[in-house]
Amino acid sequence: MDKLDDFIEYDKLLDQPMLELGWHTHHISWRKENVDWSQFDAVIIRSTWDYQEDSDSFMQVLADIEASGTVLLNSLAIAQWNINKNYLREVQQQGASIVPTIWLNEFDFPQVEGYFDTFATNQLVIKPTISANSDNTFWLKRDSYKKQQALLETALTNRQLMVQPFIKAILEEGEYSLFYFAGEYSHCILKTPKSGDFRVQEEHGGILQSIKASEKLLAAGAIAMDTIPEKVLYARIDLVEHQGEYKLMEIELIEPSLYFNLDDRAAKRFTKAFDKWVA
Repeated sequence: MDKLDDFIEYDKLLDQPMLELGWHTHHISWRKENVDWSQFDAVIIRSTWDYQEDSDSFMQVLADIEASGTVLLNSLAIAQWNINKNYLREVQQQGASIVPTIWLNEFDFPQVEGYFDTFATNQLVIKPTISANSDNTFWLKRDSYKKQQALLETALTNRQLMVQPFIKAILEEGEYSLFYFAGEYSHCILKTPKSGDFRVQEEHGGILQSIKASEKLLAAGAIAMDTIPEKVLYARIDLVEHQGEYKLMEIELIEPSLYFNLDDRAAKRFTKAFDKWVA
């Protein structure tokens, strides 16, 4: 991004491990114009957390990078597949268990009441299918959502959307993230929101901790990994426990934080995977 002042990122923790393997790193905003991408051996997409407001331009930059002959990681094809959360419908068909979801091509406020009924719940989450960092993600409660009509219509009109029951385990237990580099499992973290919130990102006050993944959690992660249409340098699998099993929240393949700060070996694992990938 042009500015990361309002975000917490750990990409610079890659600089030294990369240098130790002979790689010189440069941090370049995707919005910078007239970049000669061909001068680089590889371009790794990292903390591009503003692309959701201008996704067409972002995807064009990725297309330009691949057209330059430079190795783009993850690839343009993967970004095209992953940028819209409609991919979750595909991975569900391949056997991954996702959070129950209603998919919308447009927002119609009078229909919201029916979504509560469909899921037999008093709390919903509604968000765009193209989003990052919980932007324009709303936690709705049956007894108060009507007060938000103007805000919802402003934020959600002319967007594809997804509606899900609010998963209380996010508050009570947290959300799990599993990290894979070149298909190999690296580390796991647990993210819990601050009191009164549901967003688990650090920018929103979320609390993060490194944990040892259980066999059941790893099995759910492996199922999700098997649905990705091609091999990827990095992947983050976000899961939450619901009704006795781990449900897939997202497969993050474009710009996920990889939390190199929470595992002393993670940056070196990533660097070794990258070095082998481009060798």
